[in-house]
Amino acid sequence: MTKAIMIQGTGSNVGKSMIVAGIIRACVRRGMKVRPFKPQNMSNNAAVTSNGGEIGRAQALQARAAEVAPHTDMNPVLLKPQSATGAQVIVQGQIAGHQEATAFGRNKAALMPRVLDSFNRLATQCDLIVIEGAGSPAETNLRSGDIANMGFATAADVPVILMGDIDRGGVIAQIVGTQAVMQSADNAQVRGFAVNKFRGDRSLFDAGRDDIAKRTGWPCLGVIPWFDGAHRLPAEDVMDLPARSRSGGAGCVIAVPRLPRISNFDDLDPLAAESGVDLRIIMPGSPLPGDADLVILAGSKATIADLAALRAEGWDTDLAAHIRRGGRVLGLCGGYQMLGKRIADPQGIEGPPCSVEGLGHLDVETVMAPIKHLSLKQGNHPASGTSLSGYEIHIGETTGPDTAASWLTFDGKDEGATSLNGLVQGCYMHGLFSSDSFRAAYLAQFGVASSVAFETGVEATLDALAAHIEEYFDIDLMLEMAGEV
Repeated sequence: MTKAIMIQGTGSNVGKSMIVAGIIRACVRRGMKVRPFKPQNMSNNAAVTSNGGEIGRAQALQARAAEVAPHTDMNPVLLKPQSATGAQVIVQGQIAGHQEATAFGRNKAALMPRVLDSFNRLATQCDLIVIEGAGSPAETNLRSGDIANMGFATAADVPVILMGDIDRGGVIAQIVGTQAVMQSADNAQVRGFAVNKFRGDRSLFDAGRDDIAKRTGWPCLGVIPWFDGAHRLPAEDVMDLPARSRSGGAGCVIAVPRLPRISNFDDLDPLAAESGVDLRIIMPGSPLPGDADLVILAGSKATIADLAALRAEGWDTDLAAHIRRGGRVLGLCGGYQMLGKRIADPQGIEGPPCSVEGLGHLDVETVMAPIKHLSLKQGNHPASGTSLSGYEIHIGETTGPDTAASWLTFDGKDEGATSLNGLVQGCYMHGLFSSDSFRAAYLAQFGVASSVAFETGVEATLDALAAHIEEYFDIDLMLEMAGEV
């Protein structure tokens, strides 16, 4: 018998992803077989699955919490924003096209059969499915055709627990107000509520907790204190990116310009964990720091548009000055493409067909193409003799003289490019810095002695999160509330 429960939030960034990961790991520690599920996600921070697709990074972390490999069924619909109003639509791991928000709103209900198909397959593999909602069910303008929150919960007849965020203030209104605006059928799916991110003496909120319960008729499953280890887990939401900074510290200064469509920025997490690294996320309106040892151009979901944004900030001038001073540059995926001499998009994959000049620091050119490269790979760094793993998730083919000076090897093939002066490098591989031996060798070039076992630290943090959830969230009551599927 498989049971399921859904965690929905009163808004975005209330901590749903982390709480779900903690619940999953706690249930695994109880001896249960658990799977994560998110019907619809919106994120440019994606993970490659072993079955050759992509899902949201949060579901990959939740799969890790469940101690299973990520699979595309765990996140059947993924929206990857490419502009202010449009996104690439990924269905069961593969590109299904690009849609403007208004068109997706009209058409999303047609994806429900694919969502339920994935959900039903997962249900054959486990004892419990823990489902994460998206945004808030209180967005009544989105309820028609909804597949992310109550639309899915009612279609699959899954009980819901509503999560509020007290750190933002107004949590009583968040939860009571959500009940007030939802349809009666949706309210009937809710079994209880919980409050997340509490700081201080929890007894001070006893009256508030009881007031919510009285007004809604829903029991409280817990008032969960702020989890201090959250920053040690890969983030999915770009809103969390500035928290990855360690500005003001001593050591090697690594600067990362925060571009509008930055993607796969969990590449930075292992660097942020190093005490000898001063990682600085450079926000728009600020120059690249003159004391940077390394500038990293991270991945991008819209390379050409982000290149234009980089130039509009004057960061291209700052980058050129950095290189003239002998500073190093690393481009990852979209950042690699930007560093070349030209980027061509003849078929209009990212936007209107065009060809633009790149930054010109690598003698390479990129041509966008409709085929998307999605794979997990094993490789090595010949200069240090270290082994590493990584994944590619990109469109475009990059060629040119500087690829002859490749600096990585993956699955027996050369990867990346190096400039003639040796200061600028790029590659398509993500996840490089998660490999402790490679990260130690790379940072040694900047005088940093690595002191972090990154993957071991992620596992320890998931275990600590599970213990945190066990202490402050009523898992036994949650399991009683979970419905059979």
